[in-house]
Amino acid sequence: MGATPAWPPRSAPRLFVDCPLAAGDQRVLDGPQAHYLSRVMRVGEGDAVILCDDATGEWAARVISAGKREVVLDPVELLRTREDVPDFTLCPALLKKPRFDQVLEKATELGVAKIRPVVTRRCVADSLNMERARSVVTEAAEQCARTALPKIFAPVSLSHLIRDWPEDAVLWFADEMGDAPSAATAFAERLPPAGLLIGPEGGFDDAEREEVRGFLQARPVTLGPRILRAETAAIAATALWMGAMGDWAAQS
Repeated sequence: MGATPAWPPRSAPRLFVDCPLAAGDQRVLDGPQAHYLSRVMRVGEGDAVILCDDATGEWAARVISAGKREVVLDPVELLRTREDVPDFTLCPALLKKPRFDQVLEKATELGVAKIRPVVTRRCVADSLNMERARSVVTEAAEQCARTALPKIFAPVSLSHLIRDWPEDAVLWFADEMGDAPSAATAFAERLPPAGLLIGPEGGFDDAEREEVRGFLQARPVTLGPRILRAETAAIAATALWMGAMGDWAAQS
């Protein structure tokens, strides 16, 4: 007699929902989520779906019915409570849409708590479709099994970011002009909360660099000897911070 298959199976689809979940509190999904479950994943009655609500955590839910326009799910068991996310804010300058989508996606996978886009003088974009941005981070969180979504803020100017920066947080910034300590060692010197400011493809101009350097909580760091694309710098530096002070370090 074979072993009883694990439930829910690891292959069960994952989705975030808008409202807090509770055992026995059935949920009706419609629109794109229903299409994804019924038409793409081909779920049927009795199948498992993993639901996250960005509040209580991750739930195993059983499919009650799956139709063309809606799927009814019954949350059965709380599998994990909402994760504790390191207090780290990524502040990337806006980029062209495909490259900024990559920053949003990878920042979510790496575990950032907040994303605060910045508009600088050399930015090639000056606006962000917030609905699309939330969709990108939600899909990334579903893919990497996060139970907490990063909070995304509307883009602000560099001066606005500095003016509203919390008093208890250091603001690391990647200074491509050099004359700064290595991020790999500097990050380990300051406990969270922390943020990381990454400039646009053309870098900060002289006035912006002076503005940031004049901010008492700002600390310049270098990301190595090569010139990195803005999206590469954002992803690489975030990974370095997570390894030094984030939840990657906590796993070692």
